[in-house]
Amino acid sequence: MTATLTSGSAKAKKSFDISVAYTDQELQGYLFTYFEGSGPRTSDEQVRFGVSADAVNWFALNNNQPILSSETISGTGGIRDPHILRSEDEKSFYMVATDMNTAKNGWGHNPGIVMLQSDNLTDWKHHFIDLEKSYPIKFANIQWVWAPQTIYDPAADKYMVYFTVKYKDDLKLDFYCGYANKDFSGFENEPKLLFYPKYGAIDGDIIYKDGTYHFFFKGNTKDENGKEFKNGIRQAIGKSLQGPWTENFNYLDAYSDRKIVVEGSSIFKLNQSDSYILMYDLYTNHRYEFQRSKDLYQFTPAPESFTKNFYPRHGSVIGITAEEAKRLNEKWGGVPENLLKN
Repeated sequence: MTATLTSGSAKAKKSFDISVAYTDQELQGYLFTYFEGSGPRTSDEQVRFGVSADAVNWFALNNNQPILSSETISGTGGIRDPHILRSEDEKSFYMVATDMNTAKNGWGHNPGIVMLQSDNLTDWKHHFIDLEKSYPIKFANIQWVWAPQTIYDPAADKYMVYFTVKYKDDLKLDFYCGYANKDFSGFENEPKLLFYPKYGAIDGDIIYKDGTYHFFFKGNTKDENGKEFKNGIRQAIGKSLQGPWTENFNYLDAYSDRKIVVEGSSIFKLNQSDSYILMYDLYTNHRYEFQRSKDLYQFTPAPESFTKNFYPRHGSVIGITAEEAKRLNEKWGGVPENLLKN
């Protein structure tokens, strides 16, 4: 920008560099990334997309076929637990997933995660990170690396990837984390311990609200002999992503007292609303349900059901614009008509 400065009859021109703040795009729909649970594992453990205009009624893209091949993007040939995040500048997207092929290798061992980046939601760059090979001292005895997720850390101005780790000689399930490098192809440094839940936990999901980080996860309670007698969705809170985390031992989901198991909790904010959706996978019942909250502490007691033409397993949701919905439809088809009209 060039400005003309005057003082009496004197004039001078001065040039300035200015930055225009990025205007948030209006989010009008939702994108659900998931893996399937209705067919053989050889085809289920793949990245799939679903879209909704209201976050309740969902439609699979690409006829519920994978939008990416696990054979291409992973080290094991399978993925589970995909998580998607829009970048802070809203110009990029990050996706992470468990690098695990249970159809081929069973549940005994998986060494790492898949990391993907896209500028348009349709074309993805991929990398897979084998923690056992990349960090052979720290993770030499690793058994599982499960359910990675990504969150932006404003204190570090970096993206933190966190996940559950279990070692072969330890029953504990703890959360580890590491900052992603600039091109989201790996970690800057060796991942470190993030959170040590009292009884262990899986499927962590962190969201920030009003100065507090809310860490949702599937936890459990054990008796004095170490035998689990209850499990479900719980949370911990902290003022920093690095902790310390204060663990709450109350259960949030509607099923913990009914001995119905849930996992894969994921929290997201509704577009143009102050309400949040806490969704979870009733994996033995082939159902996916949710509860609502405005403060992330108190949730509606009665669960609600999604309608969908697919059976998702542990996934995540982000808001999308009408333009992004149209782009997804052009690539794979399946976006509901009411969203395409916006």
